[in-house]
Amino acid sequence: MADNRPGTAGMAATGTHEPDTHEDVYFSAGDGLRLHAADYGRHDPATRERLPVVCLPGLTRNTRDFHDLALLLSRDAKAPRRVVSFDYRGRGLSGWDRDPARYTILVEAEDVLAGMAALGLEHAIFIGTSRGGLIMHVLAATRPGVMAAGVLNDIGPVIEGAGLAQIKAYLSRTPSPGNWEDAARILREAHSKSFSALSESDWADFARAVYVEKKGKLVPDYDPALLHGLKGIDLNTPLPTLWPQFEGLGRMPLLALRGEHSALLSEKTLVEMKARVPSLQTVTIPGHGHAPVLHLSGIPEILRQFFASVDRQRRH
Repeated sequence: MADNRPGTAGMAATGTHEPDTHEDVYFSAGDGLRLHAADYGRHDPATRERLPVVCLPGLTRNTRDFHDLALLLSRDAKAPRRVVSFDYRGRGLSGWDRDPARYTILVEAEDVLAGMAALGLEHAIFIGTSRGGLIMHVLAATRPGVMAAGVLNDIGPVIEGAGLAQIKAYLSRTPSPGNWEDAARILREAHSKSFSALSESDWADFARAVYVEKKGKLVPDYDPALLHGLKGIDLNTPLPTLWPQFEGLGRMPLLALRGEHSALLSEKTLVEMKARVPSLQTVTIPGHGHAPVLHLSGIPEILRQFFASVDRQRRH
């Protein structure tokens, strides 16, 4: 059973102050853990005419990453859509798991399915950023019917060890910010070479999506135990690939976005993805690294055009 209430949690990500931009919805995972989703446009009759969009964030990220994009899509003048983004267990407004061993892609895929059932979503267009895209690969093998189409945001069936090493280093060495301006500075200094397209206000928004205030301090908005799984990865050996699962994704309309400066999704892998699934649409986003910020640099229009093509295919 889902617990619905008007939402304001996403507003901090952008500095906007619009009331009731979304509903914060709470539901139970299969093991009883209380999980959170942000639901946009649910009660707008116009959104019921089109496929909803399900947004899945990256490893340590949360629903706030999608707030600006969700507002754009749910309030689109020509083709509004319901948008639902999920906080995995241990992130954002979802509960923390007492057993860190359960912070896995397989468990998180099950949680997404539980959330979709609670929210009455039979199938949707999926957008998966980084780890979210890996969850899509799992769903392609286990429950492909829930996905009508997919967008892989800077992720594919091959994860580059160098890119994962960068993520591990950043998450383990990032200093604690003293205030919101400091948080934006820390993020800018860590990522500006890969994200030249971001403005000063974008970095401030980025900070509001990454950090949360607890007991008077700014901390990353996830359970620190989540990082235990990264410690056991041996980057000196090739990481497992997901080509069969990716080819399963290729049976539906599929778009892959790659940040120009991404170290996690290589150009070589993107070329191979296109070779294996010729119908795959690919777009490289200038001035972005891992992973492109979806409400910037013309990406919303790229997504709208892809969604429109999905709608046309479903009508014929």
